[in-house]
Amino acid sequence: MKRYIAITVMLLSAGPLMGQNFQFHYDFGENRDYVTTTLEMIKPDEYGATFWFIDMDYDYQHNEAHRSMSLSYLEIARYIVLPFSEKLSATAQYNDGIVMNFPLGPIWLFGVSYPVQIGQVVLNTDLLYRTAFDSDTPDFQFTTVWFESFFEDKITFAGYIDIWSQDEAGDAGKKLVFQGEPQLWYNIGEHLSLGSEVELSLNFIPGTTDLQVMPTLGLKWQF
Repeated sequence: MKRYIAITVMLLSAGPLMGQNFQFHYDFGENRDYVTTTLEMIKPDEYGATFWFIDMDYDYQHNEAHRSMSLSYLEIARYIVLPFSEKLSATAQYNDGIVMNFPLGPIWLFGVSYPVQIGQVVLNTDLLYRTAFDSDTPDFQFTTVWFESFFEDKITFAGYIDIWSQDEAGDAGKKLVFQGEPQLWYNIGEHLSLGSEVELSLNFIPGTTDLQVMPTLGLKWQF
């Protein structure tokens, strides 16, 4: 659910962007009030790049003093630069997770990735064929990711937007789902950053049909 780094930007400037980071977010959205941790990695190589992250939510409340993990979610993506283009990449991706001992189910995605530049911002854009375990027919997904630094790398603006189709409940056809997570970080030093993300979603959380806005406060450590 989180893609904080534009893959193509990394391929063009791999040195300062490759590596791992750990994020600690306190979610103070309505009826949330819990911690999420994220571990993510990007590793470019001569053929393209590999990217993965693991999200963990800690909102299972044993009592007033103790909470433990309720959700674990994984995404892994492989990008391969195509030989006839310096910018166009093929990609294969896998998503899966578990919440409260209930599997979310696997999702496979295949497609292409291309950077679109708007002013100083590069939007790494994926067009994907999406197949989920609980869908009767295949779907599509559009993903765009950005990662830009300003003021001599003191401020980083990053995030992603996903739009995809999936089956409606009760054989009611298809619906569009929107999810995005813009982030703003102040880079205190080479490794430590302080910032925030705002989780946005529409038709994503079961039982909701309006736009959900869920802010967090975060710390990030770059290894």
